[in-house]
Amino acid sequence: MDALIGFFSYLTDSWIDLLGMTYEHIGMVLFGVGMALILGVPLGILCTRNKTFETIIISIANLIQVIPSLALLAMLMVIFGLGFNTVVIGLFLYSLLPIIRNTAVGLKEVEKEAIEAGHGVGMTAFQLLMKVKFPLSLPFMLAGVRIALVIGIGVAALAPFVGGEGLGREIVAGINVRDSNKIFGGAIFAAGLAILIDYLLGLLQKRLEVK
Repeated sequence: MDALIGFFSYLTDSWIDLLGMTYEHIGMVLFGVGMALILGVPLGILCTRNKTFETIIISIANLIQVIPSLALLAMLMVIFGLGFNTVVIGLFLYSLLPIIRNTAVGLKEVEKEAIEAGHGVGMTAFQLLMKVKFPLSLPFMLAGVRIALVIGIGVAALAPFVGGEGLGREIVAGINVRDSNKIFGGAIFAAGLAILIDYLLGLLQKRLEVK
């Protein structure tokens, strides 16, 4: 009971700082996933055009994904130094696989009848992609973004180990001073953020599927 009271007292004193760290956390994740979208969507399109390219691209993305997150951030730190850039590049690399794979799967799952209808009205390949394939594959693509964001929130918690900010700073500080309130505070806010993002994007995904 005393531990619970102490934790709520900690939250009362530190909630403003935790919110500030949450904004930093969100910023890193959005930058990383945003960069992955810019590259991942074209690579996903390329995967639908050539089987050899698909094998190479997915294999490389899979290889990146299996590298332990702390090890990847450490390798990137050697190249890019400490701080924001290293964390964002790490998040970018970890976000590629779900975005590439779901973009490719979504485009492949578009019904042939819709594609044939587009051909029938004289659409070019680009028009067909933008006006038929993309709109119909949005639920799949959004699922990839959803996975990437949730993964990114977890990986971003390791940012302080390479000079980054975010909620991981509170967790690491708690570990260093053996303060369980700090550890639980940072972890709960990070977990709550991941659950909230997953829930909101899940609702949006269902609405797109209904349409």
